[in-house]
Amino acid sequence: MYQARPVLAAVTAATLMLLAPAAFGHGDDGHGKPKAVDYSKAEEMPFGRAGQPKKVDRTIRVGMDDTMHFFATAAAPRERASDARMGGAPHAMSGDIVVKRGETVRFVVHNDGKVMHEMVIGSLKDLQEHAELMRRFPNMEHDAPHMAHVAPGKRGEVVWQFTRAGEFHYACLMPGHMEAGMISKITVK
Repeated sequence: MYQARPVLAAVTAATLMLLAPAAFGHGDDGHGKPKAVDYSKAEEMPFGRAGQPKKVDRTIRVGMDDTMHFFATAAAPRERASDARMGGAPHAMSGDIVVKRGETVRFVVHNDGKVMHEMVIGSLKDLQEHAELMRRFPNMEHDAPHMAHVAPGKRGEVVWQFTRAGEFHYACLMPGHMEAGMISKITVK
């Protein structure tokens, strides 16, 4: 029995070493380069699919900072400013957005803070589950078309086509950020 302990310890150590790169790949440098997307094969998700950058209907700027909030605004004076609400209705946050079903939106995401932030689009349930994984594995690596991982002072982009009506959200899933209020709503009409 005592002879098996060193072997078990060695096997456990080897397994942990193999898993370490996956568990600690997140870091503060972002998530690597976004992968090229074949839009003809874009995965349909409950909240839409990757949009074609050359077929964008409009652009929305999304600011992030260390107050743990998003700030969404139309990209130019000609854009529909009412589509980026500034917290008027009860429970509306400064980053709440209204889009039309079928619309392709380019989100230009800028991190005005001093720590890493991200914008991840999804259902509230999916975002909560992903946030829990991020708490358990804060350095995990992940990348998808509905995510922008933005280092301090930098910007990123998400181009997304909203193919279904409903209420969806976007959040920063860095550990503790969503819980501190870094979540906003996307209403697709």
